[in-house]
Formats: sequence, structure tokens, C-alpha cells
Amino acid sequence: MFAYYLDLALRSLRRNKVLTALMVLAIGLGIGASMTMITVLHVMTQDPLPGRSAQLYTPHLDPLPLDYAHGGNGPDPTDNLTWPDAMALLRAHRGVHQAAMAGGTLLALPVQSGLQAFYAAGRYTTADFFALFGVPFEYGAGWSAADDAAGAHVVVLSDDVARKLFGRADVVGRTARLGELDYRVVGVVAGWDPAPQFYADNTGSQFSDTDTFFLPLSVAVNEDLPVSGNQSGWSEDEKAGSSKRGDAMSWLQFWVRLDTPAQVADYQRYLVNYAAQQKALGRFQRPPTTAALFGLMDWLDHRHLVPNDVALQLWLALGFLLVCMVNIVALLLAKFLRRSGEISVRRALGARRRDIFMQLGAEAALIGVAGGTLGLAIAQLGLWSVRHRPDDYARLAQMDPAMLAGTFVLAVLASVLAGLLPAWRACRVAPALQLKAL
Repeated sequence: MFAYYLDLALRSLRRNKVLTALMVLAIGLGIGASMTMITVLHVMTQDPLPGRSAQLYTPHLDPLPLDYAHGGNGPDPTDNLTWPDAMALLRAHRGVHQAAMAGGTLLALPVQSGLQAFYAAGRYTTADFFALFGVPFEYGAGWSAADDAAGAHVVVLSDDVARKLFGRADVVGRTARLGELDYRVVGVVAGWDPAPQFYADNTGSQFSDTDTFFLPLSVAVNEDLPVSGNQSGWSEDEKAGSSKRGDAMSWLQFWVRLDTPAQVADYQRYLVNYAAQQKALGRFQRPPTTAALFGLMDWLDHRHLVPNDVALQLWLALGFLLVCMVNIVALLLAKFLRRSGEISVRRALGARRRDIFMQLGAEAALIGVAGGTLGLAIAQLGLWSVRHRPDDYARLAQMDPAMLAGTFVLAVLASVLAGLLPAWRACRVAPALQLKAL
């Protein structure tokens, strides 16, 4: 029976091609605009490490003096840790894995002659970083805790940078020059690119390219390597407020893996107790209860990664889709009521109102499928334009299979919803009056 309804719907749509084209165009434009922005929002709020994010947490402490005036528009210094606090959390070893880190950019010098040097963005971190985040290796492995303690000049490279420097990826044991120093390559990472880059400093781009090298944090401090991101000092002594090892400058990010609710509760208690201890020593001035532990997805919400203009554009696109649906309701209502005579004849021959409703609903669904196809093309064009914007998230504007399926589902759903009122109204036409007029 449904095949019969589809056949009737196709015949009806072919009889008035101009009206059909208008409805398909309306639903296509609405779906294309809305799916473009829904896709952008989807890639900006997706889980960066599926299957692992539920066990990842970032601890935060507040060592700021009571009289510290924080600018509302600037970065919050408490989003990062000081060196003494980060080292204390590492030594406590309260999690399954934990790592302190900060970003940096260094000049990379290719081994191959004739190639120009280039700036590479990477991460200074501790040995547990790779196990903490499940970083996959193509060759080699990360360094050890002993290398951290010794300040060993070792490096892990991304596959892309390894090829730029050496012309190949299997370069474990080779020497790479970054900045003014040489480092022994101990591993090559294979395509690890979480988006958003949740573990990076909030002053940097969370949707930028992946880290291209990883160095021991101890080397960055010992050699005073340049650090990117927010470095907030609050000491009246300028030297103390700019010292990487000092307790009056926050610049480090810290992440820990906790596998059970009991471990999470225990770590939260540890943070509060640590803050209370530091307050008793006169270092912290604020209440210990300001100590916080954020889960990965909660941290993304705390950071407000979605720009206001993206949210506004999404609402505008959904509003445009609503306008398109209202227009389709009007067009379908006019189309269905014009066929009152045909519908009355079918009713007189024994068709039930439900049968008429299903027939007209199939027609609306076909419009949705055609509109979804057009909407998909428009959405792809819109995403192509987004990828050419200078925004840091632009490169991620790609539809995954779920979003592709969602485009058609939304198109069919929108057209069927738009067809409910016209179909119901057409079913309510009195057959006797129409047949008498005939």
C-alpha cells in the first residue's frame, strides 16, 4: 500500500513542477543553512577523547592573594597551576596517571639540506602524558620518569614533523635540533589530534593544529625555553612574579586519570586538604573549598569554547528553517485544498481519511527527501566556506556519517511536520459538497 501512496505522490509532484521545485528549494535552503551551523557546533562540542574522557580530570587551586583584582575579560590565573603546586600533585601520585604540561613554540631545523627552518608548536610535559591520554606511537615510545628527573634532552615528534625534519618517520635514535638545543628522538606519534585541544592553555587556540613535538617539562624549565599561553604573576617582586619555578606565577596545566567515583572523591578531598595545608603555611589566602576538580567535559563547558557569534548564527539558521517550514505549510495547504475534488472521489470510492492522510504524508516525505539532497549540497557548500574562514575551528568543519544521516532525517521530519496541518485539513473536506460541485 505504501508503494501505491508513493506512486500517487510522484504523479502529483510531477503535475506541478514549479510548485514542487519551490517547496524543494525552500526546504533545501533551510536544511542547508541549519545543518551548516549544527555541524560547526557539533565539531566544537564533541568529545575529544571518546572512551577515555570520563576518566580524565583537571585539578585547580587558587593561590591568588585576597587583594588580587582579576580582569573579567582576561584569562583566569587559577585555570593554571604554579610550579610548586604542580610538582606537589605529581609527587602525591593520587591518580592512575598524571602529567603537568605547558605549550611552547620552537624553531625546527631540518636535517635535509635545502629545506628551510620552520616554527613548530608543541608541548613540554612529564613522562606520564602519553599513557594518560593514550597517545599512539608509530615508532618508539615516550621517555621515562628518570629522564624527567635528569632533565634528559629527549623528544617525541609527530609523524608530520619527523618527515619534515628527516624525510622519513622511523627516526628513533636520530638527533633533532629544536631552538638552540639538540634532542635525541625516542618516539614518533601516529596521528594524534584531539579536537578541541582540551589540555592546552585557555589563552591559546583550542581548535588549532595538533602538537608537533613533546619535550620533558624539566628541560623547558632548566633551559628556560619559551612558553606559550597565559603566564600570570602576582608578586610585587617582579623577579618572583616571573620565575617559572616560583610560587607566584601560574602557567602549568595538569591532568589526572581517575577510574572510579571513589578515586574522584578521594582526590577532591586531597585537593581541599592540600589547599588547607598551604593556607596554614601562609601561602594561600583564600578558603580551601575553592579547590576544584573538573571532569573533561565539565572543563569544556567551564571554558565556554563555543564563540558567541557561532551560537547566534545557529539560532539565525534555525529561525530561517522555521520560516521555510511556514512557507511550505502554506504551499502544501494550497496544493492539497486544490485537489479537494480528487480527494472526495477517492473518499466516495471507499478510501478512509487515514488513507488520504497517508497519501498526502508520503507526498510531503518525498519533498523532504528531495529537499534533504539539495540541503546536503548546500550544507557542504556552507562548510566549504567555513573552512576558508580564518577562525581556528574552521578546519574541523566536516560532516561525519552521523551528520550526513541527520541532514536527511531533519529534512524529512521538517517536511512531514509541515505537511501535517495541510494533510489534516484536506482530510476534513466534506466529500458530498465537492461531488455535488462536480
